[in-house]
Amino acid sequence: MKKCLLVFILLVSTKAFSQQKPQYTQYIFNQYLLNPALSGIENYVDFKGGYRKQWSGIADAPQTSFVSANWALGEQQLWSNALTSFPEQTGNPMDRNYMQNYMSSPSHHGMGITAVLDKTGPLKRLDANVTYAYHIQLSNNFNLSAGVAAGISSISLDINALTFDTPYDPALSRGLVNQVKPDLSLGLWLYGARLFAGISAQQILPQKLSFSADNQYNRGKEVPHLFATAGYKFFIEEDIAVIPSVMVKYIQPAPTSIDLNVKLAFKDKLWLGGSYRKNDSFSVLAGFNVGKMVNLTYSYDFTTSDLNQVSNGSHEIVLGILLNNIYKVPSYIRMW
Repeated sequence: MKKCLLVFILLVSTKAFSQQKPQYTQYIFNQYLLNPALSGIENYVDFKGGYRKQWSGIADAPQTSFVSANWALGEQQLWSNALTSFPEQTGNPMDRNYMQNYMSSPSHHGMGITAVLDKTGPLKRLDANVTYAYHIQLSNNFNLSAGVAAGISSISLDINALTFDTPYDPALSRGLVNQVKPDLSLGLWLYGARLFAGISAQQILPQKLSFSADNQYNRGKEVPHLFATAGYKFFIEEDIAVIPSVMVKYIQPAPTSIDLNVKLAFKDKLWLGGSYRKNDSFSVLAGFNVGKMVNLTYSYDFTTSDLNQVSNGSHEIVLGILLNNIYKVPSYIRMW
């Protein structure tokens, strides 16, 4: 019988009421994965690598690994008035005094690359993209960037990991175990010294998706993922800032997802934070900087949905490296 395989197909490749792209708790520090308009937003090469284990304790629960890098293009990438060109010897680029004297960067180009591997049970997805963005200097205080990401998505099903009612099933010989699809994302990003806001759309190309040669079950498709994000930095003391932010995610026909996040930053050394995802989880986050080159962040999600009966929560860790950081900026300035 093909019951097990067909039930699985219906769950993962039809109009399922769940997202098809990975979920991230640390979105505020990893906006580039969600919005290509951040390509080249800094003076240095911004490299990140991360891993997320969702719903720990549940067998075959989602696991996500990623690497990304983006950088500015051209000789003007080392602009003299950008936020990241802060001279180290004159003070702290995170303090209120410097923010009051902030100057937007000149118009410039940026590009980057991303690779995301997401695995849930027998289903595995690899997304690889090249990104490009153009940053416009709107005024002395704000930039607006527009970006695009183009690449491929390789989606595969490990039929050997499935259990069948009979030792041999004709579905094995007819299963389409791997599919490669083109992928395209677009985004806009507005940013200044304290404010950021952006919108992006992932997976915007209409693509059919099915692992069965049986037309009865050949109704799956990829759906667009829409994101809207905004945040603002408030200073409590000269070296202590609070950054609240929100992300709204819309994936039809799933319910709208809302993430609320707050970060408490202590100078350029340490930050703590909390996050709440409606009808899903609340999280604790922390991070610190090692010198002028390395940044490490961690988050833990406490599940509040019905899955909390079987799940031990979700873990996410991200390592960041600042390459060619000639101004010796002590942290990711636009990580807020």
